[in-house]
Amino acid sequence: MKLSVVVPIYNEKNTLGAVVAALKALPMQKQIVLVDDCSSDGSTEIMDAISSDEGNEVVKLRHDNNRGKGAALRTGFAVATGDVVIVQDADLEYAPTEIMKVIQPIIDKKADVVFGSRFMGGEAHRVLYYWHSVGNKFLTMLSNWFTNLNLTDMETCYKAFRREALMEILPHLQQDRFGFEPEITSRVARAGLRVYEVGISYSGRTYAEGKKIGWKDGVKAIWCIVKYR
Repeated sequence: MKLSVVVPIYNEKNTLGAVVAALKALPMQKQIVLVDDCSSDGSTEIMDAISSDEGNEVVKLRHDNNRGKGAALRTGFAVATGDVVIVQDADLEYAPTEIMKVIQPIIDKKADVVFGSRFMGGEAHRVLYYWHSVGNKFLTMLSNWFTNLNLTDMETCYKAFRREALMEILPHLQQDRFGFEPEITSRVARAGLRVYEVGISYSGRTYAEGKKIGWKDGVKAIWCIVKYR
């Protein structure tokens, strides 16, 4: 079985190399798809220096202008060839060492889609912004109301897909930025796919450390939840 890991990149020069090294160490055949969304901090040069090696194919793509995480993921998904496809952010808030745990329900043929939940408990979490956690839980609750799924973390980065299931959804995806999360959740629910959640750890960043999502993205998420209900 082959794994495709799609990594959207925007100004992550300090962590990109470590993320790719951790991905290469995962114990299975991999395609690592790096999508640079027009970084300006030197991330592009770091990406260009990353090479394929035994068991690890590296695909490097670049947007000529900044289009957003959703657009970068669509670009990466379109070239994914693995039996399982997962999203990995380039900022190390999510530990690549947990990917094998996240994709296990797909390997076991129990799931078509797996969400890695930061809120299921049992794993280490950095303590940060209270209102961010409230906002995440509210958006998940609102999404569940419209999708009739009982997720605990709709906004998670770690979303893994059986490739055939992802290809079924991919032509319908529209959101270029953080609206990707509620949109794809709605598409998954509409398609009647088998969804699992797995508890994961989370090492969140502060805004001073480079965190990008803000309150405007929360408002857009509400709009997307209603739009794609």
